[in-house]
Amino acid sequence: MVSLRSPSDLPVVGVVADGRTYRHVLYLLLAVPLGFAYSTLFAFGVAFGLALSVVLVGVVILLATLIGARLAAGFERRLANALLGTHLLRPDDLAEGDGALAGVRKYVDARSTWTGIGFISLKFWVSLFAFVPVFLLASALPLIAAPLRYPYEADFGEVNGEPVTWAIDTLPEALIALPIGVVGVLLALHATNLVAYVARQMAVALLGRPDATRPRPIASEASAASGMSRAGGEDAADEDSGADDASIVDAGGADTDDEFDFIADPTPADRDAAEGDAADRGAAEGDSTERDDAR
Repeated sequence: MVSLRSPSDLPVVGVVADGRTYRHVLYLLLAVPLGFAYSTLFAFGVAFGLALSVVLVGVVILLATLIGARLAAGFERRLANALLGTHLLRPDDLAEGDGALAGVRKYVDARSTWTGIGFISLKFWVSLFAFVPVFLLASALPLIAAPLRYPYEADFGEVNGEPVTWAIDTLPEALIALPIGVVGVLLALHATNLVAYVARQMAVALLGRPDATRPRPIASEASAASGMSRAGGEDAADEDSGADDASIVDAGGADTDDEFDFIADPTPADRDAAEGDAADRGAAEGDSTERDDAR
């Protein structure tokens, strides 16, 4: 039986046919301005807040910066869910409280506040690394269209104040530019997926709690097929193990959710009773040993 392979599964070039790649490109395009905006606003807020902390206005600025960081983290969580394939839920660690002081304290005590600030701080470095594949993609795409648009001059930025350009005036030069552009696009897309993977791991660690109701995807069709082939031989063993587990739970009188329940320390009376029982069992065993010797 011949199985049709998805174009996105092809090595090296499959990244072009993968829809996730273009969502990652969009994420990096947004990450470049957002990272610089977050770092600028957060740095100014903390700096002015600390400088003016001797008066009330500094405390207000610090509190506004704290709440602004939480709002930015919430936006980043929704952005990661939409473009990076995460399934993160909103943190629920804000305590209930009445009054202005309790309202401020619940934000300071919440773990999600500080993890969100950590992500916002790291987003600046994501934007720096995101600039590399974005620039490479912007430079390589015009080279692919070189056979259709020559003569033109490709601009690759500046080095030491001097512009780096390539004047493509003839068809042979345009045909040389075409494979160079293809290689550049492939490198840019693979670098995009790499930076997006790092950003996704950061989001999972710092921006919320994973949605446990989401089913876990199967790693590959081969692993699914091998699992189906082993299913017949393992069903009986699974049933036996399930019965054994059930008997263990019934015998213990509690399930695994009570694994970490606290048990009270024995009282002196309980220890005396236990020692008396042990002494009685020792005496009984000694009597049985003497009777065996007599026989």
